[in-house]
Amino acid sequence: MATPILVLVEPQDIVNIAATVRIAKNFEIDTIRLVNPADYDPYRIEGIAHNTADVLARLEIVETLDEALADCHYAVALTARERTAKRQTLRAREAGEVLTLRAREGRVAAVFGRESKGLTNDELDRCHTLVSIATNPHYKSLNLAQAVSIVAYECWMAREGDDQARKPPRHEAEPATSAQYDHLFADWERALWAIEFFKTRRAESVMRSWREVMFRSALDGREATLVRAIGLEVVRFLERKGVPIPDAARKSGASPVPPPPPI
Repeated sequence: MATPILVLVEPQDIVNIAATVRIAKNFEIDTIRLVNPADYDPYRIEGIAHNTADVLARLEIVETLDEALADCHYAVALTARERTAKRQTLRAREAGEVLTLRAREGRVAAVFGRESKGLTNDELDRCHTLVSIATNPHYKSLNLAQAVSIVAYECWMAREGDDQARKPPRHEAEPATSAQYDHLFADWERALWAIEFFKTRRAESVMRSWREVMFRSALDGREATLVRAIGLEVVRFLERKGVPIPDAARKSGASPVPPPPPI
């Protein structure tokens, strides 16, 4: 699916250019156009934005905004300034949806201004719609790269949504069974007796709360084995150090458990 062109008008800081290149790579935006940049050094930029040679190869440098927008049928301009003239203004999320929809018909662009003073009125007039990003009304000005990232993200979400496949866990496990929970609780009750945690507390109430915590955690089998092993190791550590184990701890012990598998 076609993506918007990111147009930076007279960017002054090469770090912001590099950040824009990285953002374009993150969100699969094909083209960046720089209008009369103050500084441009592809070697330095790739040193900041690693593994972006393909984006830099497509980057275009032009002299004017008119040249940057010549092949675009729709463009939005990012601005935080209020205007007296009545203009259509979108929030970033709406802009992402509109740009994505319009990109099906032809080339579209999102235009960003200078770090020092943004876009001029004349440059804003060359764009079909204004876009403002909701911020603290007492401190509206965003860093250039921040504004680019928000718009690029919203365009990505409009194209891809939340359906993007995610890498599964390296080690998947079935949910913990009742038997695993029973062993876990028995060994932790023994550990708490061993450290005299119940000296001033009611064991029954504490263990009921501990059960609730573990059940809310919805442990899988690997996690339950690990948590149980921690409780077991408390008692084993005390035994190795020669610390006397209270009789209540010995009576509440459960059967040994093998070491937990790697997480």
